[in-house]
Amino acid sequence: MVSTQLVSLKWRAASVAGIATLVLQLISPAIAAAEDHSRQTRTPIQHVIVIIGENRTFDHVFATYKPKNGESINNLLSKGIVNEDGTPGPNFSLASQSSAIDTNADGYQMSPSSNTPYSVLPPALAGGYSTAPFPSVAAAKAVENGLPDDYYVYLTTGGTGLAHGALDTRIPNADKLPNGPFQLTSSTHPYDSYDNSPVHRFYQMWQQFDCNAANATRKNPSGCKNDLWPWVEDTIGAGSNGNPQPAGFTDTSTKEGSTSMGFYNMLQGDAPYFKYLADHYAISDNFHQSVMGGTGANHVMLGSGDGIWFTDSKGHAATPPHNQLVAAGSPNAGVVDEIENPNPQPGTNNWYTQDGYGNGSYGLPSSGGGTYSNCSDSSAAGVSAVVSYLKSLPRAIDPRCEKGHYYLLNNYNPGFYGDGRNAYADIGNPNETVFTIPPSPLRTIGDSLTKGNISWAYFGDQWSTYLANPDGNYVTADNTYCNICNPFQYSTSIMTSASGRAHNQDTTVLYDDIKNGTLPAVSFVKPDGWLDGHPASSKLNLFEGFVKKIVDGVQANPKLWASTAIIVIFDEGGGYYDSGYIQPLDFFGDGTRIPTLVVSPWTRAGHISHTYTDHVSILKFIEANWGLAPVTKRSRDNFPNPRASEHNPYVPLNSPAIGDLMDLFSFDR
Repeated sequence: MVSTQLVSLKWRAASVAGIATLVLQLISPAIAAAEDHSRQTRTPIQHVIVIIGENRTFDHVFATYKPKNGESINNLLSKGIVNEDGTPGPNFSLASQSSAIDTNADGYQMSPSSNTPYSVLPPALAGGYSTAPFPSVAAAKAVENGLPDDYYVYLTTGGTGLAHGALDTRIPNADKLPNGPFQLTSSTHPYDSYDNSPVHRFYQMWQQFDCNAANATRKNPSGCKNDLWPWVEDTIGAGSNGNPQPAGFTDTSTKEGSTSMGFYNMLQGDAPYFKYLADHYAISDNFHQSVMGGTGANHVMLGSGDGIWFTDSKGHAATPPHNQLVAAGSPNAGVVDEIENPNPQPGTNNWYTQDGYGNGSYGLPSSGGGTYSNCSDSSAAGVSAVVSYLKSLPRAIDPRCEKGHYYLLNNYNPGFYGDGRNAYADIGNPNETVFTIPPSPLRTIGDSLTKGNISWAYFGDQWSTYLANPDGNYVTADNTYCNICNPFQYSTSIMTSASGRAHNQDTTVLYDDIKNGTLPAVSFVKPDGWLDGHPASSKLNLFEGFVKKIVDGVQANPKLWASTAIIVIFDEGGGYYDSGYIQPLDFFGDGTRIPTLVVSPWTRAGHISHTYTDHVSILKFIEANWGLAPVTKRSRDNFPNPRASEHNPYVPLNSPAIGDLMDLFSFDR
C-alpha cells in the first residue's frame, strides 16, 4: 500500500508546471475564491463521486468473476463452491445451509445449538413486479432522467408473471434446489427480471451469520459459520411488528423461501456493465456494509461513521415510545413499541416478539414498531447475545454503545422534511409516519467538509419533486426520492439553515455540474426507487444504467475525468448470502461484503483490492485526501488501517481496523 504522504510527494514531484496548468483549468469560477480548499488535495483526486445502489452482496453479483492481469479474487468460483456454469462445485458444501430451533425458553440466539443441514433448500419464491412498471419507453422517460437512452426499455420489461410468494417457476427445480447458492439466471429467468427481496434487518442478519466465539479459528477469527440464511428468512422474515405468528405457519409463510441464496453469473453475460468496469478499472473483494441490517442505519453510518440514537426535543438521548400512545388526537394515533425484542414469542420457533417496520404508518392507527436498542444495557432483549459474543472473542471487541442511548438499527424516516421543518414534531400529520427519528445532533462528514471550506453535495434523484411535497405520501410515479437514504437529512446542524440545506440537490444539477465542470469536491449520489437496483422494486441492470450515465458524462469532460474518482457501492447486501469473512467492529457490525468499484484514470485496469474496508473507509479516504480529522472522537474513521498476514490479506491482525481505499489507486505510476 502506498502511504498518503508518499502519494502526495510523488504526485507533486511529477511535473510542477504541468500540474499547475491542469489545476487552473479544473478550477470552476464558482468556487475559485481564495478561502475555498476544495483543490488542496494530497493526491491527484480533486473530485470524489460516491454512487450508492441498493441491496446486493459481492458474491450475489461477482460470484463467477474471473480476474485478469495476475490478480486474485475471493468469490464462489475461486473457492470451488460453484463451477463456471453456475452448478455446484467441488467445495459446494462450504456454503451449505441449516435449519435450527430457537424457542422462547432460550431467548434470542445468535447461534442456535440445534442446527440441521437442509437436504434441499426451502423453495425459491417469486417477488417483485408481476408486470413491468411502465407500459412504454415514452412513459418511462416522462418520469425518469437518470438513464442512457438504450436503458429505458428495461423499465418496460422483466415482470415476473407470478404472485408474490408463489413458487418461482422461472427457476428450474425451484422446490428441489441443492443445499447452497443457486444461479438465478437461465433461459426461463433472464438477467432482466424482477425478483424477490430477502430480509435485511439487524437481528436477523446477526443470526444468519451464526457467529460463536467457540468456532473461531486463525483463518476465521469471527467464528461465524454463515449457515442460517434461509432459516431466518423462513422463520421470521422482515419482522413480526408485534403480531402473533399466523396460523398454519410454514416455510413459505414469510414469502421469502431461499431467496437469499441466489446469484448472478458474469461468465454467462449477467451484470455486463459492472464486469466491464471491473475489467478496466478497480474493485474491492473485501468491502463491507457497515451495519447489520438495512438501508437507513447503513446510510447514516456512511455519512457519519457512527450510529444514530433517539433524542428528546433538545437533542439529548432519550427513551423511544415503548408500549405507549403516540400522535394522540390524530389519524395516526396508536400504541406502538419502538424497542426491538427479538426473543421468540411463546410456542414459536424464532418468531420475534417485536420487530418490523410498524403498521398504519400514514393516516391510520399506528401499531407495532421496533428498530431501536439500548445496547449499553446487557439485559435488553437481543443485546446480551451480541455483546456476549463480542466480549468472548479471542480479541475482545468493544460494543461502543453510549450509556442510555437507543440506537436506530433499521429504517425510520429522518427528522427533517427537505424544507427544514421538523418531521418528528409532525407525526400526527396523516401524510407523515410516527416511525420517524427525532432531529439528531450527530455530526457528519458534511460538517467536516463545510468546516474545511471544501465543496460538497448530496444529489438525490427526484429531490425537486420530493421538495415540492416533502410531507406527502409518495403518490406519484416521479416522487420516488429516498428520504431515509440521505444521511444529512437527519442532521440538525445541516437541515436547520438555508446554507446547510443547499447541499441537497437533485441529480439534474449533478448532470449539469458534470457537463459544465462545476462539480463539488465531494458528491454523494443516490438514484431513486426505480433505478437503485433494489430487488423487487428495481433491477440490477437499471442501476448499471444509472452508473453508466454518470461515468459516461464524466469521461466526456476530459478536464474533469483527469481528477475524478467515481466510487460505486451499495448500501447493504440486501439479505443475500455472501461467503466472505466479516470482521466484528462493534455492536452494529460489520455485515456482508458488497460490490465496490472505483472508476478513475488513476486506477490500474483489473486491480482487485483485498484490504478490509467498509462504508466508513470512504470517509477515511476523503479525510486523507483533504487533510481532515475524523468526524468525531468516537466515529469509526478513528480505526487504524488494517495490518494483514501475507497468507490471508482478508483478515486484519489489528482488529478493529478498516482501510482508507488508497490501495485501489495507482498514484505512483
